[in-house]
Amino acid sequence: MIINSIEAVNIGKKYQDFTLENVSFTLPQGCIMGFIGQNGAGKTTVIKRLLGLTSGQGQVILLGKENGGQDPEIKQQIGVLMDGSFFSELLRPRDINSVLKHLYRRWDSNLYRQYLEQFEIPQNKLLSQLSKGMKAKVRLAAAMSSRPRLLILDEPASGLDPVARNQLNDIFQQFIQDEKNSIFLSTHITADLEKIADYVAFLHQGRLVFSEEKDFLLEQYGLAKGEPAQLDALGDWVISRKDGRYSAQALVKDREEAARLCPGLAIDRPSLDDIMVFFAKGER
Repeated sequence: MIINSIEAVNIGKKYQDFTLENVSFTLPQGCIMGFIGQNGAGKTTVIKRLLGLTSGQGQVILLGKENGGQDPEIKQQIGVLMDGSFFSELLRPRDINSVLKHLYRRWDSNLYRQYLEQFEIPQNKLLSQLSKGMKAKVRLAAAMSSRPRLLILDEPASGLDPVARNQLNDIFQQFIQDEKNSIFLSTHITADLEKIADYVAFLHQGRLVFSEEKDFLLEQYGLAKGEPAQLDALGDWVISRKDGRYSAQALVKDREEAARLCPGLAIDRPSLDDIMVFFAKGER
């Protein structure tokens, strides 16, 4: 019985000018994990390690199989969307169905056509004639139409407007209704993750800062605002802070405890953006 869709243990990769170092996280079956971080943090390198597209240290288990990204049977159960198109611009959306139905045993042509209709994609236009957002929808439809158990997605909402992103989020929620299905979702749009993610992992400069339940992050952490002297009283409860001339802000690790220490201090619920910015840019 498989409990976790992804287990990454101390995975890493060394380049001449960048090192991915000892990244570990677990994605339980039936859940969505949001994977966040600045450009250049190493998110794409992590995805390539998961899929076996690059070598490196550590252990990767996908759908219960070590190095599952290189196992033909496991690869049939994984849907992948990497940033940038991997289909010829001379193909039409309907042509993709003709190609992929011979590559995936569980490929569902009817489901693929349903996604194209749902996304309002013209099936007879060349991909070169479609907008960036429409191409992203075609790639997502292709990734999901093999009926995978695990989706690994790199910026799937790139180029999509808010209405299309909301539609996408609904599809992701439907996908995990089958509790055997999971999604690993790398994105810069943290507002979407606040709606749909169960877990969030944050990568900064090649190191994993945290991998936590989303609700824990948003309910436990706090964004404190006040005079610098007030924030000084919070001591070790401050994760990081940004000081101005007359006021300061700090990310605190326990909102209730910070409120107890400084009853008059304004302490708000942070967004994922707040958490990421303070970990990346605030002063420790």
